[in-house]
Amino acid sequence: MENTLQEKCVICEENKASGIHIYHCFVCFSCERKIVSTDVNDPNYSFYVEKLKALNHMTKIV
Repeated sequence: MENTLQEKCVICEENKASGIHIYHCFVCFSCERKIVSTDVNDPNYSFYVEKLKALNHMTKIV
């Protein structure tokens, strides 16, 4: 039987079955790959930076 446990990714906000936890927040593998491969000159870079900054705030609430 396949494990169907899913968590909501804090970056894309979709439910995914696999990823990593940063502090107590879940980041799916797809977003993790995008984050580490995005060049600083890419327009999406600031989006990822802001989402990652929010992780610090989220961990203070938990």
